[in-house]
Amino acid sequence: MKPTLVFDIETIPDVAGLRRLHRLDQAAQTHDPDAEPAPLSDAEVAEIAFQERRAKTGSDFLPHYLQRIVAISCALRTRESFRVWSLAEPEQDEATIVQRFFDGIEKFTPQLVSWNGGGFDLPVLHYRGLIHGVSAPRYWDLGDGDQLDSRDFKWNNYISRYHTRHLDLMDLLALYQPRANAPLDDLARLIGFPGKLGMDGGQVWDAWQAGRAGEIRDYCETDVVNTYLVLCRFRLMRGEMTRAGYDEEIAFVRAELEQIDKPHWRQYLEAWQRE
Repeated sequence: MKPTLVFDIETIPDVAGLRRLHRLDQAAQTHDPDAEPAPLSDAEVAEIAFQERRAKTGSDFLPHYLQRIVAISCALRTRESFRVWSLAEPEQDEATIVQRFFDGIEKFTPQLVSWNGGGFDLPVLHYRGLIHGVSAPRYWDLGDGDQLDSRDFKWNNYISRYHTRHLDLMDLLALYQPRANAPLDDLARLIGFPGKLGMDGGQVWDAWQAGRAGEIRDYCETDVVNTYLVLCRFRLMRGEMTRAGYDEEIAFVRAELEQIDKPHWRQYLEAWQRE
């Protein structure tokens, strides 16, 4: 069995980058001409960027390169195991998080699976990796290297949209038509899986400012499990799994999650049971 790595990222505005680009370290707010200017807070810097973005596009969604990664959650299925974990701040800085993600690809050469990874997660990882000087030779292999196994990447690499070494499940199911895209939460719950619990992407910045980094990580982890479960359903539809094999895999994932003594997994399993 080829290792399968399902991944998802959570981001916040790159406040440090915004300060640098807009020279906001020189900006200040004060109502007293004799008082020392006060530096802008992170929330104020982000709001300036949101307002500028809304004026240009009607949305406060910042460009990919201005998204700072605070969590990458992964679900790795190997022949022997199913494991879920996160690379996340504040325990690790962004550069370390991104490098360790690509180090995993270097080690396992897995099939990457995402939900909208081609449209969001991977472009963000590209830009943030470039900014931090990350090394990711296996990921960027396009089959033009000198190594013998590099030749396989000419026909199936992580970068090309229609190759399956990275499978953007949302993109494929929509037949590469953005108007046909489905939200992961809706589709997971329609199938009978728990879907999102307690948070969505639009709440991450507020949660981060409130010091709830752990909740962001937990939310991201449940999303990768939702994605893996939907992937199993897709493999059943595609004929890669028999019905018996699918039922066995779903039961295996549930059993593995039951071994993790953490509140968000207990909540997830309870929601799954209600479904």
